[in-house]
Amino acid sequence: MASQPTSALRALALEFKSLQEEPVEGFRVKLVNEDHLFEWEVAIFGPPETLYEGGYFKARVTFPQDYPYNPPVLKFLTKVWHPNVYENGDLCISILHPPIDDPQSGELPCERWNPTQNVRTVLLSVISLLNEPNTFSPANVDASVMYRRWKESKGRDKEYENIIK
Repeated sequence: MASQPTSALRALALEFKSLQEEPVEGFRVKLVNEDHLFEWEVAIFGPPETLYEGGYFKARVTFPQDYPYNPPVLKFLTKVWHPNVYENGDLCISILHPPIDDPQSGELPCERWNPTQNVRTVLLSVISLLNEPNTFSPANVDASVMYRRWKESKGRDKEYENIIK
């Protein structure tokens, strides 16, 4: 334990405690291993009034040694069909991208990770993304195309909905 950065440990301990005392609706977090604060397991419950309602998804959040200066990685362990989730379960969301200026990404630096973000803001962003996918820079192009078709047809095109259910 001594080799791990104390500022990261302190930040993670405070955030974990805060999420235990005041959980985010739709989520439950626990440590993968009680002796290791850098890896959390997250239970995500599909938000009400979305296609994901009633769903239960497991994800793992892995924190870098220099947290909170660099973002954690969130990976779904449960298969999720969503425009912003890669086939391997990795989540693609601006808030989890490193705080660098990358003109190629189409993201503004203010949309990326910064040290004022925390696990709570990440979890709220995931819920928001389940409600409203970002189809402008999809991780899963097929899901993105199907989602747009479903949305444009006002739900008449059922392909996207059927895959999710």
